[in-house]
Amino acid sequence: MREFRAEDARTQARRLIQDLLGEEHPTAASLLDAAGAALGGDRAARCAELAQGAPLIRRSSELAAIAGLLIGTRALGETWWTSARDGKIPAPDEVLAVGTAIEPWTDLTVLEMLASWISEDAADVAWGRPIASVDLNSWQAEDRVELPSDVLPGARLVVAFDAGGRVDAVVVERLDGSLGSNLDFASLRYSRPAEAQWSWGVAAGLGPHPLPGEDPDPYAVTVDQRVAETLRHWALRHGATAEQIGPWWQAKGDVVAAVERSDWMWRSGEWFAWWRAASALLGGDPVQIAARMDDIASAP
Repeated sequence: MREFRAEDARTQARRLIQDLLGEEHPTAASLLDAAGAALGGDRAARCAELAQGAPLIRRSSELAAIAGLLIGTRALGETWWTSARDGKIPAPDEVLAVGTAIEPWTDLTVLEMLASWISEDAADVAWGRPIASVDLNSWQAEDRVELPSDVLPGARLVVAFDAGGRVDAVVVERLDGSLGSNLDFASLRYSRPAEAQWSWGVAAGLGPHPLPGEDPDPYAVTVDQRVAETLRHWALRHGATAEQIGPWWQAKGDVVAAVERSDWMWRSGEWFAWWRAASALLGGDPVQIAARMDDIASAP
């Protein structure tokens, strides 16, 4: 069942990225080539630089953010990059140059922050500004938003829930004559940049994703063989197949490929400790590796 859900997500992502970018199996090289045409050579080069500087375990997420920026720029135009917001928020070009995310996205990398920003702007253009935001970790439908004073029964109000995500709140008259609203979960939708970011990451997978002209190859760096074998055998004992985990992990590229094939996110909770340990192995910090291996040792 887990394998079916993981493959179903990949199938949907491949269909969507085929529609958005014209390729079912995207690569870093083709993405950056398309980004150069849409964003301009200097911006695309800066985006590639930021992606290259990210840990290998996160490179796919950074490239997926570039896919969102690519589709968003095609929709909103290059002027999106040069426009400041209300004299308080700098233009996206300035944020890209500095390489530091700004409020309210400081928990994201700068590329993820810019992708969220352009996803929101594209959603506003497509469906108008939302009247409120809701957290869909709670699926309560009734009266999640404050209604405008002039609203009438039957009106559909746009509500945000994720970067680029929107849902309608339908205004209803309650039995006591008061007005309320119900979220229409069938109206859930994402802007095109948000769709591109998700679908590129899932369709392309964790990697390896070597970048054009990258020398030396970071995926060729060898890893601690003792730790690698411990993680391989742990995965095999906990339900992964030999085909998924692969043979001896000699280099970082072997680790990245095995983590991608393992579909660990679709497995039981203890696999999160395994993913953290694999991430530490890729990072190469002995202190982090030791700490994460302690977590693995205590996992069921």
